[in-house]
Amino acid sequence: MVFSSVLCYVLTRFFKVFKVEEGMTSEIYVRSVIPIGATFAMTLWLGNTAYLYISVAFAQMLKAIMPVAVFVLGVAAGLEIMSCRMLFIMSVISFGVLVASYGEININWIGVVYQMGGVVGEALRLIFMEILVKRKGLKLNPISVMYYVSPCSALCLLIPWIFLEKPKMDANPSWHFQPIVLILNSLCTFALNLSVFLVITHTSALTIRVAGVVKDWVVVLLSSLLFADTKLTLINLFGYGIAIAGVAAYNNHKLKKEVSKSNADQSRQEESIPMVTPETSDR
Repeated sequence: MVFSSVLCYVLTRFFKVFKVEEGMTSEIYVRSVIPIGATFAMTLWLGNTAYLYISVAFAQMLKAIMPVAVFVLGVAAGLEIMSCRMLFIMSVISFGVLVASYGEININWIGVVYQMGGVVGEALRLIFMEILVKRKGLKLNPISVMYYVSPCSALCLLIPWIFLEKPKMDANPSWHFQPIVLILNSLCTFALNLSVFLVITHTSALTIRVAGVVKDWVVVLLSSLLFADTKLTLINLFGYGIAIAGVAAYNNHKLKKEVSKSNADQSRQEESIPMVTPETSDR
């Protein structure tokens, strides 16, 4: 997060490669950006801690429950409306994740709890982002979001790190700081966020959703090949397939909803344009 903060500042203020959206006030930052940064820090902390207990593939399978968490919190916040169709889709996703968890050979419930905590944190972050856009009327591109949120997330991660992780690192003499590995990791993270920004800019919402589903499968399959502790079973894949089918249905429903809303807004704008008719004169 510190790396992202510095790089965003350099790219936007010195090289001016990207433009930071204007309109940010201290009130919006305190009420919206700080909660987003805190929940993002929660996602990073809990989600990364989960990898100490469960495999990458299983963690990715558990992340499929994300739409369920976002929808439930969205209904509670008044941003989503409960319907029979959405209830069915959420049930399919939940059932798929349960089947995938049942098929896990070396399941560790501590890792599951950490991962579910990370999912809740990410869902809260998305809800706060939607509130920022809808209720505050502030539309930010991903670079602007990183510019404002990264420093806050870095601070939220730094404070608990000082008390929880730093003493363990100091007490372990075998631990050595590897700056090259950390810098490469940070560059990959920034490149990921930048690629999302470019994809959204040059393609459509459908493309990013389809790419997300493909990415999930690639992560699961590659991790099973790269890491010896990852052992996938047919029940794992079957359950994950059900969950991904539910996620695809959810994405399709959201996309249709966005398209219909866009068409409705466009028709309203066309109706608001006054008709200009030529003046007639009596003869």
